[in-house]
Amino acid sequence: MPDPSSRGEPSRSQHERELTEPVSLTRGNGLLNPAAVGFARTPLVDTSGIDGRRHWGRNKRWEYWNVMTPAHIVALTVSSLDYAAVHEVWIFEREGERSWGKSATVVPARDVDLPRSLGSGPVIAKASDLAIALTPGADSWRLFAEIPDASFDITVTRPPGHECLAVVVPWSSKRFQYTVKDVALPAAGVITIEGVEHPVPSGSWAVLDHGRGRWPYDARWNWGAGAGVDGERTIGIQVGGKWTDGTGSTENGIVIDGELRKISVPLTWEYDLARPLDPWRVHGGGLEATFTPFYDKRSAMSLGVLSSRTDQCFGVWEGEFAGMAFSGIEGFAEDVHNRW
Repeated sequence: MPDPSSRGEPSRSQHERELTEPVSLTRGNGLLNPAAVGFARTPLVDTSGIDGRRHWGRNKRWEYWNVMTPAHIVALTVSSLDYAAVHEVWIFEREGERSWGKSATVVPARDVDLPRSLGSGPVIAKASDLAIALTPGADSWRLFAEIPDASFDITVTRPPGHECLAVVVPWSSKRFQYTVKDVALPAAGVITIEGVEHPVPSGSWAVLDHGRGRWPYDARWNWGAGAGVDGERTIGIQVGGKWTDGTGSTENGIVIDGELRKISVPLTWEYDLARPLDPWRVHGGGLEATFTPFYDKRSAMSLGVLSSRTDQCFGVWEGEFAGMAFSGIEGFAEDVHNRW
């Protein structure tokens, strides 16, 4: 039987405002700007107020990138939690299920540079045996990461007119999050493992999770994403849950040929963490999706008051959305619990 904790709230309709003009996430006093609450198809929200000078200890800033190729999966995280910088680089060889990885928790946070808003500058992180540099272009990002025995240098491009899902999630005037989930982005470049170069070929896809906000100490979430071509359509999947429950906002949508179809209801997630490689089911708002994992990237960390546990499963999505069937969409689904 599925773990009861894995079930999201039942789907129910709710209204979400669409943002169409630039807006600041915070007001002059540092509290949430009510005018920023809603979703957008482009990154319209100015997050320069999340700078660590107010509400110290609750500010969370991060960039997460994941790239799936036919032969490899790579991921990187650059983050600042005010009191600590937490970074990771991970490279996974799909055929042999070998991995190369390095994580770093730097206390107090230092040697990390995150721009005030998405794309307004480079992202740089340095720690022992780890270096990350993310460089924005007009319609692209260059992702470079290096750890002992492995590195990657990948360019992610944004097709003309491609839409993302940007959402402001309000828990209260003091606790809120702005997230940009950008899926189905073409990627190309090279992965180097133990001196051997592996190309990132056509058919490789990237996803971005950009976050700026002030979180409660104890947080749980689901996140799922995927990308691929089914027939003549490019499909991007973006689904989430738990952390948005009760806020009136969701981070759910399907991107079809670059156009976002927003799902403005909470989704129901069904899975069993005791058997994470069994199929997961996500449904609601016209979406009926099954995710079949082939690998669970499980990680845990405990440093006194700071702890985390993640099951991030990689696999294949299939199902139906608003009468459109899809299959063979590679991606991931995760269950996370953080105390941070």
